[in-house]
Amino acid sequence: MHTNQGTIEVTTDDITRWRADTPGCRTRNHLNNAGSALPPRPVPDAMLAHLRLEEEIGGYEAADAAAELIQSSYVDVGRLIGAQARNLAITQNATVAFALALSAFDFQHGDTILTTRNDYISNQLNFLSLQRRQGVEVVRAEDAPEGGVDPQSVRESIRRQRPRLVAVTHVPTNSGLVQPVEALGEICAEAEVPYLVDACQSVGQLPVDVGRLRCDFLSVTARKFLRGPRGVGFLYVSDRALDGGLYPLYIDMRGAEWTAPDDFAPVADARRFESWELNYAGVTGLGEAARYALEVGIERGGERARELADYARERLAVVSGVRVLDRGPELCAIVTAEVAGWHAPELVGRLRERGINTAASLREYAVIDMTEKEAASAVRISPHYYNTREEVDGCVDAIGELACR
Repeated sequence: MHTNQGTIEVTTDDITRWRADTPGCRTRNHLNNAGSALPPRPVPDAMLAHLRLEEEIGGYEAADAAAELIQSSYVDVGRLIGAQARNLAITQNATVAFALALSAFDFQHGDTILTTRNDYISNQLNFLSLQRRQGVEVVRAEDAPEGGVDPQSVRESIRRQRPRLVAVTHVPTNSGLVQPVEALGEICAEAEVPYLVDACQSVGQLPVDVGRLRCDFLSVTARKFLRGPRGVGFLYVSDRALDGGLYPLYIDMRGAEWTAPDDFAPVADARRFESWELNYAGVTGLGEAARYALEVGIERGGERARELADYARERLAVVSGVRVLDRGPELCAIVTAEVAGWHAPELVGRLRERGINTAASLREYAVIDMTEKEAASAVRISPHYYNTREEVDGCVDAIGELACR
């Protein structure tokens, strides 16, 4: 039996296999994949195997013994985004990766960072900290009438401001909006302006190719739609950035050689953005998550997840007291809705009591976007390819029941 109406076939056998590989499906209706997805079984298996190896022979020795497996993680993560292993740095998470990229620029008073009105909170806080400490100007491009950043506004802002950096979040955490990052990459490349993309919410649910994005940096976490472990992420660094001599402000012995008492030399590849201390169990889990995603197929799994999200929006739109907040020409597998009479964290707690995992988006997570939508908070529903329509129905029915109280 075929279960989706999109262009890429997904069968009930596929869904059965994916769910069998996901033990958490047996006990939870997990619709919080934009927060932290349920990992497929190979991910914790790989991590536990490495931890056991550390237990048996020691941490340094285990890393040496697993060197080939660890390197394969870099290779397979690179395959996910069209990159070579030498262009990848393993980090603790996407926010750390993003901050490391920012720190590579010697911002001066009066320099401009061009960003958008619908961005991730931690990135905006980084910009505002640079503004407060170093006098950097933060400029936000205007949105298009239909939602999402207007590429023409970015082009005009680059012409007027000549920013030191353009930084964009591919998919904001507070809505299903997909920003036109490829179009923005073309504009940045034409203007020869460095380009940083936060792909934390997109890798694992949307095709991402750094060659097509033409970005200099791309920050990603493992735990979301990629279905990897918590506490691990990665940073893509382009050859252009490496050859241009960019390196993080706080570099350590992993990323540089101490060549003389008063001098050092960054290593040639993206490892210059890594810390010497790495969570190698997490690295092996990240590699397994990448391989599993490649086996499923990013386009196939992503289309399945997006179809479930579209179905959730359709159902929520007719529930009394519920207002769907997502807007934009392209939406992904993140659904946000305001429920009258409910503060989202309380609603999320009540759903969790019923075995349904969702998340809350608050105004302070996206001050500009949520203020424009006149929403104080929203429940966030984020299905993945292993979820079912019945699970979406269960969540929407529960929200409908609670909304009536």
